[in-house]
Amino acid sequence: MNQFTKKFLASAMLGTLLAFSAHAATLNIHNGGDPQSLDPQKLSGDWENRIAGDIFEGLVTEDAKDNPIPGQAESWTISPDGKVYTFKLRDGIKWSDGQPVTAEDFVFAFQRLVDPKNAADYAYLQFTIKNAEKINKGEITDLNQLGVKAIDDKTLEITLENATPYFLNALMHYTAYPLPKHVVEAKGQDWVKIGNIVTNGPYKPVEWVPGSHVTTVKNDQWYDTKDLKIDGAKFFVLEDQEAALKRYRAGEFDIMTDFPTDQYEWMKKNLPGQAHVAPFLASYYYVVNAQKPPFNDKRVRQALSMAVNREVIGPQILGTQEPPAYSWVPPGTANYGQPAYVSWKDLPYSEKVAEAKKLLTEAGFGPDHPLKAQLRYNTNDNHKRVAVAIASMWKPLGVEVELYNTETKVHYDEMQRGQVEIGRAGWIADYNDPDNFLNLLTTGVSMNYGRWSNPEYDKLIKEGNAERDIGKRAEIFKKAEQLALDDSAAIPLYYYVSKNVVSPKVEGFVDNIQDIHRTRWLSMKE
Repeated sequence: MNQFTKKFLASAMLGTLLAFSAHAATLNIHNGGDPQSLDPQKLSGDWENRIAGDIFEGLVTEDAKDNPIPGQAESWTISPDGKVYTFKLRDGIKWSDGQPVTAEDFVFAFQRLVDPKNAADYAYLQFTIKNAEKINKGEITDLNQLGVKAIDDKTLEITLENATPYFLNALMHYTAYPLPKHVVEAKGQDWVKIGNIVTNGPYKPVEWVPGSHVTTVKNDQWYDTKDLKIDGAKFFVLEDQEAALKRYRAGEFDIMTDFPTDQYEWMKKNLPGQAHVAPFLASYYYVVNAQKPPFNDKRVRQALSMAVNREVIGPQILGTQEPPAYSWVPPGTANYGQPAYVSWKDLPYSEKVAEAKKLLTEAGFGPDHPLKAQLRYNTNDNHKRVAVAIASMWKPLGVEVELYNTETKVHYDEMQRGQVEIGRAGWIADYNDPDNFLNLLTTGVSMNYGRWSNPEYDKLIKEGNAERDIGKRAEIFKKAEQLALDDSAAIPLYYYVSKNVVSPKVEGFVDNIQDIHRTRWLSMKE
């Protein structure tokens, strides 16, 4: 190729790129924390789910209102006993490299999820599948015993341990996404690197700068690409919400996924209709290390819980009206009815504090022997406000609190490794069922940061999940929840509301109870 031809082609390509950039609709999202991976089986946070759900798709996916709709499967049937699901995959579905997505890719992914050598933290979310738990615990070593079978390239059969009312919802979770077997086997752990990774969702990742952003573009191999109104998204890492709001106001972000709550009233007046506050199936709580003295004493845990004035957190400390939490499972959770509550819920606050002082005295603490505790939280203005307020609520009990904050990734890593006395955590439902919350307190679950363990509780959860009658199942679960609350297994503080800020130029953003807003349903106007 001669020099003139090179210059001509370069000029033509530059013109094409400039024309594309002028018309490309890129969604800029303030995404909060730094993703630890793009591998769906290595994730644990909502900030990671926002990316994963754009670039991967399971058998079932969510519509704009977070209802289950067909994803990679075009249809399915359920056996009369509710245990066997048979999925028919769509015709012509492909990975972003053009290779077909087959039933075997789902078998491969589910087997990899539960294989103990891969140590997937969220494997337990799919323990309803036959033999999943036994394989994950090493009781069965043959991965082919897992209840996920490829009947042929387009037919997948999943057999469950018990009929499970929320199973289709669980299939929307990233633990149920397929993986490109041909790439994972060829590249090993490097399969998720940009340049190697292939995905099967509406978008594909083209850039990942840890600590900064992940960039996606349309996946032209996805079955419905022609209907996508947005060309791609940029997910920005930024945990400083004050800084994020400034960048939003400067037009650098189109969506904020959280905001400093002390700015809510200002935003309502100055950014009318842009701040979205809506009911959310999620809980904000503190864990207390039940394996570490003196926090292994139920009286200490209960005293700390009783002394928190939950009624002031939502209206006064945060300003976004989060309801106080006295249950572990949020009210309104499907398949449950009213949750169980702590027995002291309706006592006047002064009586709660008096009882808390008495419990701490019984446990051996007082003015001459104060309880000293480190309270950990991940860096965030709202978490800091809550931590400072609760430390002041504990002060009259003679509790001396050291506040300790780290970035999100470090915070949860240290909590999982048991480096916590008292720690801030939040749980956003992966599927709308009490099991998803109750499972957090079962023995051995990696997200059970406080290491609370009770054999009777574990037994009740298993018993509840084996019960086909929804009403009886709820009764069993409620017994388990009451047991955990009576033992102060953790300290529920408030039920979340979702907090987003959405630019007027973004259309199709629908508030929903799980706060999931896939880019495929959005559009942008100039």
